[in-house]
Parts: sequence; structure tokens; C-alpha cells
Amino acid sequence: MPLLILVMPPAAAAGLMLPILMIQDAFSVWLYRGHWSWSNLRVLLPGAMMGIAIGFVLFATLPHKPLLGILGVITLSFAVHGLIRRRAPAKTPRTGVGVFLGAVSGFTSTILHQGGPPFQIYLLPQKLARDTFVGTSVLFFAIVNAIKLPGFIWLGQLTREGVIVAAVSAPFALGMTFLGRALVSRIAPERFYIIIYVLLAAVGVKLLVDAFI
Repeated sequence: MPLLILVMPPAAAAGLMLPILMIQDAFSVWLYRGHWSWSNLRVLLPGAMMGIAIGFVLFATLPHKPLLGILGVITLSFAVHGLIRRRAPAKTPRTGVGVFLGAVSGFTSTILHQGGPPFQIYLLPQKLARDTFVGTSVLFFAIVNAIKLPGFIWLGQLTREGVIVAAVSAPFALGMTFLGRALVSRIAPERFYIIIYVLLAAVGVKLLVDAFI
């Protein structure tokens, strides 16, 4: 998304990315089938639906750079806190927190395809098993992207040209999906969350950079 925004309007970039993401979703759900936490999905998905609805209402009018900046600050702060307290015992945030973060994830996913940080803020403190964490992420965003599809069609963001680009990009997207699965399977569980927090911090920095460029 950040690279696409350099060469096209954010709304058009979001429409172009959606079919590519959905192709990846289909294969990722198959790769991680059965490795998800229904209890977390039941909390996060209702909020995500509300966030998606709000995102579509504000899709064409919301300024993107301030949103990137706010999301970047929250993401980086959470990642640094998680690295500092990585040995803290696992805990499950309150249901209300999960619904709220699910809504933020659905909203930012609709506007910017950047729903990952709010979702991870809810899931990471629970210290789920490695494959359960990834599988829950995969299924959550597969459902979110499927819910977004009719809205993108209605807004005219899913174009014939975009579908052609998605078809051309599909082999590369699927190749990276299988590579990601292979890499995750080789990461020791005790190191997995350290890597996730570091990557999340990098995402936070990138969001801040994008907000000020």
C-alpha cells in the first residue's frame, strides 16, 4: 500500500490490492486450516464489521496521513512495550477491548489495508501457540477482506484493470505465501514473539515515515 500510494490515489490503491490479498487469503486459510482460536475470532469479528461499515462511510473523505501517524505511534509504542515486557505472563484483554480493537482493525483495513497492528495488539499479550497466532490472523483477515469486497465493488474501486493486475500478480503472491509458511515453521516458538514484536516496531516506524512524507 505505501508503494502504491506513491503512484496512485489511496482509494484506487486499496481497490487494486484487495483481490491480490484475497487470493493470498484463500491459500493461507488452506495452509493453516484448523489452527485458529474461535474464542478470539468471536470477540474480534463483530467489532471488525462495525469498523468496516464506518470505513466505507468515510472512505472518500478521511485524510490518510494523520491516520497513518496515529496508527504508527500506537503500533510502535505497543511493540516497544511488548519487547520490554516480553517475559510477562500471558493474559487475555477484556472483551470490550477486543471488540474495540477489532473495530479499529476493520476500519484501518478498509481505508488503508493496515488492519494488522490493532489486531496484533489484542492477540500478542495472549502468547498463543505460534501456528494458532498465525492461523487466527489468516482467518480473521480472510473474513474481513471478503466482507469488504461488496463495498469496494459498490464504490467502483474494483475495476477490470485491477482484476487483471491481480491475476498477473497471483503467482508471486502465492509464492510468498508458501515461503512465509516455510519460514514460520522453522522459527522456534520461544523466538517467534520476539520476531513479531520487532516486525511490528518496524511497521510502526514505516507508518510514521509514510505519515510525514
